Amino acid sequence: MRITAATCVKNEGPFLLEWIAYNRAIGVTDFLFYSNDCDDGTDALLDVLAAGGVVQHLPNPAEGRNYQMEALKDAKRQPVITQADWVWVADVDEFLNIHVGDNTIPALIAACDDPKAISIQFQFFGNGGVDEYRDQPVIGQFLQSHDPDVWCGQLAIECKTLVRKDFPLQYFGAHRPFFRDKGPRKRPRWSDASGRPVPQAFLLAENERRIRRFPAKGARDFATLNHYALRSLDSYIVKTERGDVNREGRNFEDAYWRERADVAWKDDSILRMMPRLTEEFGRLAQVPGVAEAHQACVHAHRAKVARLMEDPFYRDLRRALHDAPTISQPEEVLLTHLGLDWREVVNG
Repeated sequence: MRITAATCVKNEGPFLLEWIAYNRAIGVTDFLFYSNDCDDGTDALLDVLAAGGVVQHLPNPAEGRNYQMEALKDAKRQPVITQADWVWVADVDEFLNIHVGDNTIPALIAACDDPKAISIQFQFFGNGGVDEYRDQPVIGQFLQSHDPDVWCGQLAIECKTLVRKDFPLQYFGAHRPFFRDKGPRKRPRWSDASGRPVPQAFLLAENERRIRRFPAKGARDFATLNHYALRSLDSYIVKTERGDVNREGRNFEDAYWRERADVAWKDDSILRMMPRLTEEFGRLAQVPGVAEAHQACVHAHRAKVARLMEDPFYRDLRRALHDAPTISQPEEVLLTHLGLDWREVVNG
């Protein structure tokens, strides 16, 4: 089975090898990377990996517009996509955590009875008090999240989607594919990560609020999409300076952090993948030039942290995020209304 992962990156150098190694461990066979405006060695590392036959790397074709959507539009015509049995559109901070069979994408597809699309919902993993960047697997450092069924007071949670080659595709969206036509004809079977049909409102994309999300309860029996949007505090500060790889003009500061800082729930199920991740990482490091290019990215990342900490704005932001509540804002509002301090509740 040929499975292609497609993604866009900007200054993700220190995290690339882990993500590639992990996806290889779960069955991804091909990778299509688009990069733009990198100054940390991301593009150089991808070029080395491309020279070694590990990935395909292209410059992002967008011209000051929507980086991700322009790249996905281009991806649709690339042979690595058109020749794939399945396509997985995801970001480098998203790890598909499969709970069935041998924990691979083919096992997930079989558990869902081979539909034409499978949507897997996010579970946002918080920072958990990890301040300093470490050149270690992200999946082993961050093991706490929100309640999987509720995020920021919402029961409907966003997803990413595996798409089969015979899906009647008009175009790939960042979170789900869209149909070639909007007529009343019968739609293909499209499941959640429990093998159930996705809700009709999501399937038809007729409701703006349900285009990329649906209720999470009961939808993750076979897989979860672990989303490490924050990582360490150091890395998050770098992320705020970088901005959003996917959309021009979108910034990451305190609100984004607060929405994903909830650490009420421990989930270490993904650690079962650590031996396979380590093995694949070791293989990648043997590709000529890869280990050196990875270390150059790590050095650049640390150097940027140091540089940003010379700026009072980023120093103050780091301090504020360090002290920010680790519960969702709706919970904090409720506790304040009840006259309670969130620290006392969280710390017991």
